[in-house]
Amino acid sequence: MTRSIAVAGVALSTLMIAAAYASAFLGAPGPASWAPWMFVLGVPGAIVSVMVLGAARGRRGALGSLIAPMLLVGLALATGFGLALALPANESESTRLVLGLPLRAAIILYGIGLMPIVVLPVAYALTFETQTLNAADIERVRRLGAERGAGLPEATRHVAAHRGEAR
Repeated sequence: MTRSIAVAGVALSTLMIAAAYASAFLGAPGPASWAPWMFVLGVPGAIVSVMVLGAARGRRGALGSLIAPMLLVGLALATGFGLALALPANESESTRLVLGLPLRAAIILYGIGLMPIVVLPVAYALTFETQTLNAADIERVRRLGAERGAGLPEATRHVAAHRGEAR
């Protein structure tokens, strides 16, 4: 179920991004007014959907406690892109700086660029034990590898055994 939702998310996000590009290339002089908002929703949607696909395990695709940080990152990306797009472009030399940058640039750099770099590794580290392969999973992978390796030609089995891929 989780994987199906994530694949649907990738498909929908890709269609949103494609519609925005199509608007730019096929529209009147310039993109439609809704096109940037398709990017605001499509890009974070695609990113989160791909993260879910990468982290999903087993047939159920259980993510456990990783879903909250992933949704937080997606929401932060959509909010950051939306704010940067919606805020007025009135920067000048008298503009108040936020951590050394104009507000819109600070939102992009700190909110969209740096926040996921901090949140996601911490989330993965905190859930490492529950999300990585356990001893039973590793044994199952070895058994499947040995079963599949049994049907290979002798020369291929020899190379695989030498490299430690099949036992």
